[in-house]
Amino acid sequence: MNIDFLKRLLLFVVLLLVQVLVLNHIHLFDYATPLLYIYFVISFNRNYPKWAILVWSFLLGLSIDIFANTPGVAASSMTLLGLLQPYVLELFMQRDSDEALQPAIFTMGMPKYVYFSLILTFIYCIVFFTVEMFSFFNWGQWILCIITSTALSAVLILVVDNLRKKA
Repeated sequence: MNIDFLKRLLLFVVLLLVQVLVLNHIHLFDYATPLLYIYFVISFNRNYPKWAILVWSFLLGLSIDIFANTPGVAASSMTLLGLLQPYVLELFMQRDSDEALQPAIFTMGMPKYVYFSLILTFIYCIVFFTVEMFSFFNWGQWILCIITSTALSAVLILVVDNLRKKA
């Protein structure tokens, strides 16, 4: 077995357990929910096969759906995020940069990584809360959920990425 596959599987299991056992029970001000498992898709290498990103993303979303009792909400949102991640990453990378580059604060620099992770987190939160609410009658709550969850999740992603690279 490939060591990269085992690292990816370990990250999958750790993020799944942290999200299901801890973070799903946190709802700050009844709006902000930390969605740390987005970090899994953000952390894919530049040269990682696109089909594999889609499969991993769908499986993590499906696993979250199973434990959180949200049928298809996380799976559809994660699959879309997995589809968009390579293209959004290309916006922040130079053409002559390393093909095996992994998106991180250390490799991309703080401003680029913040924008990259913030864009993907914002897209995920828009899709997630739109599918979850499946209604546009309460615009205020919908927008507040998206903004607060994006901010909280982005901060957690930056903290985890910073800690992961130091360890």
